[in-house]
Amino acid sequence: MIIRPEQPGDEEAIGEITEAAFAGKDYSDQTEHRIVTRLRAAHDLTISLVAEDEEGIIGHIAFSPVTLSGGEKDWYGLGPVSVRPDRQGEGIGARLIRHGIARLRDLGAQGCVVVGSPKLYPKFGFGHHAGLTYPDLPAEYFMILPLRGPVPSGIVAFHPAFYGSAA
Repeated sequence: MIIRPEQPGDEEAIGEITEAAFAGKDYSDQTEHRIVTRLRAAHDLTISLVAEDEEGIIGHIAFSPVTLSGGEKDWYGLGPVSVRPDRQGEGIGARLIRHGIARLRDLGAQGCVVVGSPKLYPKFGFGHHAGLTYPDLPAEYFMILPLRGPVPSGIVAFHPAFYGSAA
């Protein structure tokens, strides 16, 4: 298996895998595949990596800019991360997360935020920080990974693509 940047022509496979990965999940509103499409259309898919093997594309991860209420720059949101349902549990998602975080470091990112499982993301260094919050969500599901410099305080907003628009 290799991890590589998304290339032109990968869009359909990424959409199918993302839709299938979240199908029927009670924590999902089943729009994750549309989020990736809107991020791409807005040219704000900062990092888009695929996992590929002899079967083709089997996983995908996206990172996009987030906005902090204090105006701090170079913070990104992780997600969605998707693995083909029949390949879940093989460590593909973990490899995508690690590669994506390494790419963020290479870009000079200040940090990364994620909304997700409090059992999964601490394995990658994510944790809670009382000063940085995401509204209307139980705190245990919002985590940060500082990469450079101090952790700012404030409210985080994901890219508008997460809320149904690409503007």
